[in-house]
Amino acid sequence: MAALRAWFAGAGFLEVETAALQVSPGNETHLHAFSTGLIGPDMIEHRRYLRTSPEFAAKKLLAAGEMRIVDFARVWRNRERGALHHPEFTMIEWYRAHEPYEALMDDCGAIIAEAARATGATRFSFRGREIDPFAAPQRLTVADAFAEYAGIDLLATISGGEGDRAALAGQAAQTGIGYGTDDDWGDIFSRILVEKIEPHLGNGRATILYEYPLPQAALARAKPGSDKVAERFEIYACGIELGNAFAELTDVGEQRRRFEAAMNEKQRIHGERYPIDEDFLEALAIMPPASGIALGFERLAMLAAGAEHIEQVIWTPVS
Repeated sequence: MAALRAWFAGAGFLEVETAALQVSPGNETHLHAFSTGLIGPDMIEHRRYLRTSPEFAAKKLLAAGEMRIVDFARVWRNRERGALHHPEFTMIEWYRAHEPYEALMDDCGAIIAEAARATGATRFSFRGREIDPFAAPQRLTVADAFAEYAGIDLLATISGGEGDRAALAGQAAQTGIGYGTDDDWGDIFSRILVEKIEPHLGNGRATILYEYPLPQAALARAKPGSDKVAERFEIYACGIELGNAFAELTDVGEQRRRFEAAMNEKQRIHGERYPIDEDFLEALAIMPPASGIALGFERLAMLAAGAEHIEQVIWTPVS
């Protein structure tokens, strides 16, 4: 962590420390937050959440004029536990205002190499897979990955920014991917990604999987001139997803639409929804063009240390 802090400082980033207690923990369908009550002097209780990401707060700082920021943020996610998941962990989240998201791709390669230098590692390995941490990451579009590893024409199942469930389901069936009758386009996409694509990512060297389909854009903007893909990427090493990056969406109306659609889906599947942070949307309206990424520190530390379980690199795991 000291080595990475030094790297960010040398690259001109200002380290910030945003609040963990938020009005909204995030608005993603399948992320679950810890909640609590904030009681003021008037004894009125207000629902608050431990953040699942520092993203909303960080973007408010970009709107206030910061240019390059990094937050070594403690975050919390409920219903997640395993070799690669812990309910409380550290997320390194950094932003570059007025810079393209390709700059974040370069950052990722440099940070992986920096982690290796800090620990003296010459190879990263996990469950039989290895990478050279000093090799430049492979760059692969999602569409090319689906074609190469699953034989699926993904872009043919997207029109006007929306996924055609029947079209993707038909191709999935031909490749032997099972799915439920209530699975939507996104569910089937995720099944294919996990079963057919991810086993091939981050072998030999890290892989940057980029140009995610627009139905999976989250907080990313559309690629200029495209109604099929977004400027979003994820980076994998030894089959582990390390980080998730966006060229940030600044269209307030479109962001609200995505949040509301995600919360409607969350209500349908999980029976709950989280509020929308209106201050965040107001900040988004004046935020400059920017690129941002969230990277799981403990996952990177696992690879650098040769650990097999995330709790081996956490000082005091949650009991």
